[in-house]
Amino acid sequence: MKKLRLIIHNVRSTYNVGSLLRTSDGLGVEKVYMTGYTPYPQVKNDRRLPHLQQSISRRIHKTALGAEDTVVCEHQPDIKILISKLQKSGFQVVALEQTAQAKNIIDFKLNNDTALIVGEEISGLEPEIVAMTDWQLEIPMLGQKESFNVAVAAAIALYHLRYK
Repeated sequence: MKKLRLIIHNVRSTYNVGSLLRTSDGLGVEKVYMTGYTPYPQVKNDRRLPHLQQSISRRIHKTALGAEDTVVCEHQPDIKILISKLQKSGFQVVALEQTAQAKNIIDFKLNNDTALIVGEEISGLEPEIVAMTDWQLEIPMLGQKESFNVAVAAAIALYHLRYK
């Protein structure tokens, strides 16, 4: 089975992070990275003030419901360094983002170990981050809205990547 990892970049909501962790647990995501200003649960050698660690972890737990303890999590402040490291170790890095080059996720098959990046709730991923990825994928929309909530979109994409 190919390895599947998730990168959560600049997502503000602790509830979205918790939901993403719970989805990752359910779909066998090997590791979740929180990058940029994404809040993250308490981790080994956490350098944040103890009251911040506890407060943020409590809010994440409300939707993660313990997945923050079952999924391997890592905080990486610099996503560019992380992307380069993953690519050098053989991962294809895929952005879930609407771009001119984006492939319909329905047509995409997971052939290699893959790291999926999801980004900021309103504006998505920065163009320089997207430019570093190997692929961009988008989920076809049938209604009036142009996108799903980040946690919902990631769940759809991770499920598709895992089982296609």
